[in-house]
Amino acid sequence: MELLAYCAFFLTIAMTYAIICLGLNVQWGQTGLFNVGIAGFVGLGGYISAILTTPEAAERIGGFGLPIAAGWAGAMLGGAVLSLAVGLLTLRMRSDYLAITTFGIAVALQLVFQNAETLTGGAFGMAFVPRPFAGFQGNAFAFNLANLAVTCAVVLALYLLLEHLLRSPWGRTLRAVREDEVAAQALGKNPASLRLQAFALGGAIMALAGAVQAHFIGFIAPGNFLPMMTFQVWAMLIVGGSGNNRGAILGAVLVWAIWALSGALIAEVFPADQQARAASLQIVVIGVMLCLILLWRPQGILPEIRSVSRHLGRRHKDQ
Repeated sequence: MELLAYCAFFLTIAMTYAIICLGLNVQWGQTGLFNVGIAGFVGLGGYISAILTTPEAAERIGGFGLPIAAGWAGAMLGGAVLSLAVGLLTLRMRSDYLAITTFGIAVALQLVFQNAETLTGGAFGMAFVPRPFAGFQGNAFAFNLANLAVTCAVVLALYLLLEHLLRSPWGRTLRAVREDEVAAQALGKNPASLRLQAFALGGAIMALAGAVQAHFIGFIAPGNFLPMMTFQVWAMLIVGGSGNNRGAILGAVLVWAIWALSGALIAEVFPADQQARAASLQIVVIGVMLCLILLWRPQGILPEIRSVSRHLGRRHKDQ
C-alpha cells in the first residue's frame, strides 16, 4: 500500500509538471516564443492562490479563506495579466530579448517571494495552504489517489482544450506565424496580436500549475521556484516533443521519473554528509539524457505533426 501511495504521489507531481509543459508548448511549441522565466510564472500562480485561500494570519497580508477553485482562477488571471504586460513590452523584439526579459521577470519575482514577508511569508514560506480532500490525509493512499484524479482531470481538460485550439483556425494561424511571419502577414494576419494571445494563454496555464502544486503539497516557499525548474520543464518538452501536446505530457512524466529515481539513487549511494553536493549529479543525468534523445530523435519522442504547417505553406504559394 505504501508503494501505491508513493506512485500516486509521484504521478500527481508529474501531472503538475505536465500542466507547465502544456503551457510552454503553447508559447514555444506552437508559437516559437522563448520563455526562460517559467519558474517565475509558476511561482506567481502558487502564491496568488495561496494568498486567496489560506486562513487569515496576523503576521501577513491576505488570508482571504476563499475556495480552492477561486484560488486557481485567481492564479490563472494573475499569470495571464503578467504575460500580457511582459508581452506588450517585448514581443515585438527578437526572441533573445524576450528570453532576457522573462528571465529578469523570474529573478525579480523570486526576490519578491524571498523578501516580501508581509505578503508571501518570506524565506519561511506559507503554511496551511488548503489541500483538496484534506479529510483523507490520515490515509496516504486515498489522499494521493484522490488528488491524482483531480490533477489528471485538469491535465485532460487542458489537453482537450489545447488540441481543439490547435486544430482551429487560431491554432493553424499561430503555426503559420511561427513558420513564416511574412507569409502570414501577407494573408492579413496580425502576428503581434497572435503572439500576445499565445503568450498570455501559456502564462495562465503555468500559473495554474503552480496553484495546483501548492494546494497538493499544502506549503509554498521561494525554494520551490528556483531556475532549476525552468531547466526541468524545457528538458521535459524537448524530450517529449515540442509542438505535440501528448509529447509534452509524456516528457513531463519521463523526465520527472528520471529526476526522482536519480535522487533516490544518490540518497542510497552517497553518505548523508555528501548528498547535498552529489545532488548536482541529477542535473548531469538529465543533461546526458537530453543529449541522447537529441541524437536519437532530434524532434523528441513524439514529434510535432507537420501536416498543418505544410498545408498553410501550400495555400500561401497557391495564392
